[in-house]
Amino acid sequence: MTETLFAIGAGRALVGITDFCIFPRDEVDALPRVGGTKTPRIDQIRELAPELVYVNLEENLRRHADEIAEIAPLFATEPKSVAGVARLIRQLGDIHRCQGEATRWSEAIERQAAAIGRAARFTFACAIWKDPWMWCGGDTYVSDLVVTAGGVNLFGNEMRYPKHGLEETLALNPDVVFLPDEPFLFTAADAEGVKAMTGARVVGPFPGHLFTWHGTRTLEGLRFLGRTLGTTVAKA
Repeated sequence: MTETLFAIGAGRALVGITDFCIFPRDEVDALPRVGGTKTPRIDQIRELAPELVYVNLEENLRRHADEIAEIAPLFATEPKSVAGVARLIRQLGDIHRCQGEATRWSEAIERQAAAIGRAARFTFACAIWKDPWMWCGGDTYVSDLVVTAGGVNLFGNEMRYPKHGLEETLALNPDVVFLPDEPFLFTAADAEGVKAMTGARVVGPFPGHLFTWHGTRTLEGLRFLGRTLGTTVAKA
């Protein structure tokens, strides 16, 4: 959200960000940090006197949102698809009167999605955790991002983050196994271990924010998939 607000020209409206906001790198260091997504410092938020606070249904806890709602109105986000991200960016443009840049970004994402959607279909599984192994289900943003590039999620009929052992998953014969480096820090050793067990293509480790961070970074995620899968993607 922080990166997206800067990208559409609304960065000056920000009075505080989370400890995990790292983009855009040349802008975020000047802003007060108000804690993590699960550990916000409510008193500090109150002192900053925001007129609006963005929260995320996946990342933030309800009890913290209820406390913050006593300080300022909330805008809750939870896009679960590439199309949902494009809609959200347009909403942010309306809120901050940055419709021009917001529309430009939304249309760029839509064009990229349309171009990469011409890729050949392939089955995939995307891990998010190990011990136990957990995977992205069909109702997640990550799943939709890869589906947009022609993927068929082997756990597409399951919700959120189902637990399935690695051997069980590989027995489904995925064409591609994705191992992002967040939220679990998958390593090159993990990738080599999976490769030794399967004929599937293993992609990873790679920067997890390309898969798990929505907003203007969605464009980078689509471009990454285009490069990785060898898809010719039109310029945005």
